[in-house]
Amino acid sequence: MGVAALIVAFALSNGFRDEMKEKILQGTAHLSVLRADSRPIENHAELASRLQKVDGVISASATTYDGVLARGSKDSGYAVIRGIENEGGQFAQARQWLSEGSFGPLFDASGELPSAVVGAELASRLGVAVGDVLQVSAGESSRRLRVAGIFRSGLFEYDSTWIYVALETASAFAGNSHAASVMSLQVSDVDNVKQVSADVSKVLGTGYTIVDWQQANQPLFSALALERRMGLFIIGLIIAIATLNITTMLVLVVVERRRDIAILNALGATRSGVMLVFVIEGAVVGAIGAITGVVLGFIVCMIGNHYKLVSLPADVYSISNVPLTPRASEMFLAALVAFVLSVLATIYPAHAASRLRPVEALRDS
Repeated sequence: MGVAALIVAFALSNGFRDEMKEKILQGTAHLSVLRADSRPIENHAELASRLQKVDGVISASATTYDGVLARGSKDSGYAVIRGIENEGGQFAQARQWLSEGSFGPLFDASGELPSAVVGAELASRLGVAVGDVLQVSAGESSRRLRVAGIFRSGLFEYDSTWIYVALETASAFAGNSHAASVMSLQVSDVDNVKQVSADVSKVLGTGYTIVDWQQANQPLFSALALERRMGLFIIGLIIAIATLNITTMLVLVVVERRRDIAILNALGATRSGVMLVFVIEGAVVGAIGAITGVVLGFIVCMIGNHYKLVSLPADVYSISNVPLTPRASEMFLAALVAFVLSVLATIYPAHAASRLRPVEALRDS
């Protein structure tokens, strides 16, 4: 049971971290490039062309983030206006999330009102649907937007606040129709983002600040790492208690089998031979427990994924469901640790059995 619990804890930690990482990387840039003086980027088309030539960069596109107050027919609330271009990685990712409507009207200037694609949770809170009009306000400026689509990313933070509009619409709303606030870069290997960041820095020089996805989400992943360590420590105590049970069991066996051990000694069994008997017994118990725990833990993970047993409040944890992701290396490690501890637990009772004197044991029996 200790091994099974450890495997499920590993799988739960892996699933939560991987799910958060996937959702975050789908919705945000792997690398964000901003001007060091915090001014808007006006030459974003030329800058995107330069950035796409850097090794490891898949795409580079301009975007904006502006906090606004959104009002619908039902309610109002905080929202983030996200300006995107009609190409690049950000648009491709956003299009995959679309659940209703279309992104096409965002880039069609012939409409009476600018169009927007709204997060599903935000649309529900505001009481708007495809074709409805919502109002967004920032400071003294206000603008009406027609809802062209609804998207659902699976990450509550995005679905409850983001509103996608064309980059020109967002820039004009901010007071500059030809500028962007951030250059969003997608890289081929997200785990090698530090090296790509260094290469981009060499190309751009000191006039720009570069933030990678690991830096932007460091507090979150640090908290997940701490939670993982504490969880594994607590589960490890279960295995430690199980090994103590093996020690107790073998001590009782020594007491109950004193006469049998004495007869073995009288027949010529050596101390090391008697010790080996108890070590083998503890090892067999540990091996059976470890193997059974691995099988049981894997089955629990499969059942949990099939029925989506691990559900969470999305407004607290950002995701509504956590998959259990067992990994072969971690299952092997859990089984190995349990087996080694089981063998170590046999040392004391095996040593006690080997020191038993045949004459005293037979006399007392």
